[in-house]
Amino acid sequence: MKYRRVFNSGTSYFFTVVTTKRLPLFNNEKAVQLFSDAMRHVMLSHPFTQDAFVIMPDHIHCVWSLPKGDTDYSMRWGLIKAWFKEHAKSRGLSEECWESNYWEHCLSDDRDYQSHLEYIHYNPVKHGLSESAGAWPHSSFRQYVALGLYQHNWGSGKLFLPDTIGSE
Repeated sequence: MKYRRVFNSGTSYFFTVVTTKRLPLFNNEKAVQLFSDAMRHVMLSHPFTQDAFVIMPDHIHCVWSLPKGDTDYSMRWGLIKAWFKEHAKSRGLSEECWESNYWEHCLSDDRDYQSHLEYIHYNPVKHGLSESAGAWPHSSFRQYVALGLYQHNWGSGKLFLPDTIGSE
């Protein structure tokens, strides 16, 4: 089956990007910082908004909103991965970084958007890496708490999300 990407101008997308062979690249703070640097670098020349994110040891989930008239998230991911790889060696990191593919899902409505934000923020708890969403350091969760959109203790218990989220 050939996978077809959906491109909708000025909309929001959920992404899952995986490291090569699921190696725990992001157990290293240098790698986390380098990924953040790569994102900022690409955002300067090809603007988009990163609405939410979580950086896990072997994968990243995020939601981006693209500007009106722009559908090229594929180019952005290519630039982010290339910039990261180019700078990895000089920071003592492996140049073997990314699976060539990634998953994207065009968010269809407010409920779909909210469900994917919850999935992102709950991911460290789901994988047994933290006791609560707020305890995981590499996530946008604390920004959402500061905005009053989540309580600080959200995600500290069992959360039930649709099975389809994260497997797009």
